[in-house]
Amino acid sequence: MLGGVKIVELEGLGPGPFCGMLLADLGAEVTVIHRPQAADTPGAVDENLLDRGKRSIVLDLKDPDDRAVALQLIARADALIEGYRPGVAERLGLGPEDCHRVNPRLVYGRMTGWGQQGPLAKVAGHDLNYISRSGALWYASATGNAPLTPPTLVGDVGGGAMYLAVGILSGVLNARSTGKGTVVDAAIVDGSAHMMALLHSMRPSGAMVTARGQSVLDGPHWNQSYLCADGGWVTVQALEPKFYALFLEKLGLSDDEAMVKGHYDRAAWAPLKERLKPIFAAQPRAHWDALFGGSDACVAPVLSPEEAQSDPHIAARGIWQGENLAPAPAPRFDGETRKPGPIPARGADSSQIRAELAAKM
Repeated sequence: MLGGVKIVELEGLGPGPFCGMLLADLGAEVTVIHRPQAADTPGAVDENLLDRGKRSIVLDLKDPDDRAVALQLIARADALIEGYRPGVAERLGLGPEDCHRVNPRLVYGRMTGWGQQGPLAKVAGHDLNYISRSGALWYASATGNAPLTPPTLVGDVGGGAMYLAVGILSGVLNARSTGKGTVVDAAIVDGSAHMMALLHSMRPSGAMVTARGQSVLDGPHWNQSYLCADGGWVTVQALEPKFYALFLEKLGLSDDEAMVKGHYDRAAWAPLKERLKPIFAAQPRAHWDALFGGSDACVAPVLSPEEAQSDPHIAARGIWQGENLAPAPAPRFDGETRKPGPIPARGADSSQIRAELAAKM
């Protein structure tokens, strides 16, 4: 879908490389400029899953000659991905003005936690800090428990990389019609707050309130995770009345007046949850998966990534691939499951890229 779109990515951590992988999975030609050595941070490796489908060239951006090579690549690109703290790219001579001087049509994608402006713009932070300050972490716990979300998914990926990708693609479309580039300020605090719009759209009806455990998406007995006899867990989210009725039917509780009437009764949620806990705890996870599987009762097992790989539905779609659990490219087009490109070693394409640039001069 993105054949012919050229992206230059300055090596970074987290959401920037994820965005580059996503665009490469969609067919863009992504060239990542790697540092001479891998960053000394947790998870940094010479061959990174997030580099799949990209080409790699090693450049020292503090070296004038290597910086000139970077600008040659940028001059031929549709977009750039940069994830430094505000001001760092400018000090390297690779800020928006520097890049637009050689390529006025360039979409300059900037990925940060706090954004390019604001009191915290130049302050260090990580995924959890950004989503806690933006409000996106608020509902991620039961009443009285510490907020906890799946690491990086809400912030780095959801509020960061995905918004950067949308911003870059929007900018590329605009540049193709106007001939003018743009600067995309993708901040995790912005994106994670923006994702809350779906929840906040339910506030006027009263379905969502600020207090934890009192909204339809975090309080009811039919919207919980339950511990099973074998230590596994199942999730229940029987939101609509017809699904809730089927949920009760499967449990043999269709004639239980308190359960039937307690669907949307906030006062009943806590005691009904306590009633359901021993029911689920009496049988292993596989029992509940067999009982509810394939039905509209909206019950599903909580699987590890390794377990998910062999789940019939996940396996049928080929979502997890290989021993290292690489996810298949998403989304899909025309029912096709695309195979991602290989993961390059750091600098694997340096000689070829330099030769291509020399030939075009």
